[in-house]
Amino acid sequence: MKSDSPDLIVLHEHPEWQKPLFAALERRGVNFAPFDVTHAAFGNTEPPRARLYFNQASPSAYVRGNTRAVPLALAYMRTLERQGARVLNGADVFALELSKSVQATLLRMLEIDTPRSVTFNEPGALKAYEGQFTWPAVLKPDQGGSGARIQVVESLAQVEEIFRRDPSVWLPDNLFLLQEYLPHDPEQGIVRLEFLGGELLYAMRVKTHGRFNLCPSPVCNPGDGEGACELPAHEPVAAAPVEFFPYPEVPREAVQTARRIVQAAKLDVGGIEYLETPDGRRVFYDINANSNLRPSVAEAFGFDPFERVVDFLVAKLQPGWPALART
Repeated sequence: MKSDSPDLIVLHEHPEWQKPLFAALERRGVNFAPFDVTHAAFGNTEPPRARLYFNQASPSAYVRGNTRAVPLALAYMRTLERQGARVLNGADVFALELSKSVQATLLRMLEIDTPRSVTFNEPGALKAYEGQFTWPAVLKPDQGGSGARIQVVESLAQVEEIFRRDPSVWLPDNLFLLQEYLPHDPEQGIVRLEFLGGELLYAMRVKTHGRFNLCPSPVCNPGDGEGACELPAHEPVAAAPVEFFPYPEVPREAVQTARRIVQAAKLDVGGIEYLETPDGRRVFYDINANSNLRPSVAEAFGFDPFERVVDFLVAKLQPGWPALART
């Protein structure tokens, strides 16, 4: 890794997540530098330092005490793009990931089945929508990440009590959604589709065991206990670890729908999540611009996911230098 005049700069907030990518970049001899958005500054007279930037910042930064990382990453990417820099998963994509309400609107505009939701900054304002909900419902922050602050609620009175009892629940974004609760078969779990450059990288089934933190990184969900990420509030502590399984037989129609989302969201790298309800609905509910790839799942498909990401980055850096062929 050379950092004086890099070809690639990777914006990041969680160093443990980045180790496999950085190792793959070093193996391939890519001239790159990390940019840690948790302790950073930038000036308005500084031109872009690299030919390409890759955003790996996460909305869940605040769960790890890095609340100020998100606004800095967003401001920096907007500045870079104003200056004409190429930023993968740039400011608009990151802003979409930061807002579950905007994601819900995008999915509705694409006529894709997604949970009904109401966005609010004061529980009392929900009274106007009370007749539109059945209980239980899901209380979810607009700025998501690692399942933090998500919980199932049984009434509007319970919602009001949650915020009355602990006003800090509003932080850091001061915006929440009350969302339709959708049951699914726990043995089937939910489905996450990872995309790279607009094409499916792999699909996996995720058995949640009642948990909301479904981060695919082995750092956060190692499969044999608690990971390095802080356990979000309201997570069932006694629940079994989240399980991740390769899903090679993912329905073609689901992949096509997810690809439409990726294209509309302009995701360079990202994950799309959906679940299937007992009454036959296939409901898409989450757009992730930060993909923490799971090597054990990709290995079942016969490749290293981080090598594939490096192939993609190298192709973006040097269009005349084809990425290594993968089988």
